[in-house]
Amino acid sequence: MNYPIEEINRLIRERRSVFPKMYTGEPVDEAIIEQMLENANWAPTHKKTEPWRFTVFTGEGLKKLGDFQAELYKKVTTADGTYLEKKYNNLKTKPLMASHIIALGMKRDPEAKIPVVEEQASVAMAVQNMHLTAAAYGLGAYWGTGGVTYFEEAKEFFGLGPDDVFMGFFFVGTAQPDAIPESTREPIADKVSWVKA
Repeated sequence: MNYPIEEINRLIRERRSVFPKMYTGEPVDEAIIEQMLENANWAPTHKKTEPWRFTVFTGEGLKKLGDFQAELYKKVTTADGTYLEKKYNNLKTKPLMASHIIALGMKRDPEAKIPVVEEQASVAMAVQNMHLTAAAYGLGAYWGTGGVTYFEEAKEFFGLGPDDVFMGFFFVGTAQPDAIPESTREPIADKVSWVKA
């Protein structure tokens, strides 16, 4: 296997979270979304459980997603007294800013006896594969865990059962020129201990 290592390093280091307000509104080619999903499918997975489950929203599906999460938010938060009209409106309209939104689920295999955290890690690695693919195409993308992500009542809408985990939304759009921000990291030496003897 011979890969252009400098290009791979650059891709990893230049991947960024690019938010919907930075998208042009131009749709992303569905073939690229399919490539992202195919690359997600090659994430590491303990015992090959392949726990990732994706629901892709685009076109009128984005409106359906917005309506669903806004109404669920209203129902749950009206009952507990935390409802905010501004958040309701944001949940209804924010999906319309993206070309595609991929709902992220972790499907639990009780027979596999694998810790939940390992299955969630597999889904996270699948998302990283999608994020790197989006970056390679120069697209805007980010993983959000707001809205109804942690509402137990949301799972059924995304085809998940009570033992499964809903892990948020992966937004994808055509990035505005110069929208991809600069970023920095603290030195890796500050975060690593070596044991050589």
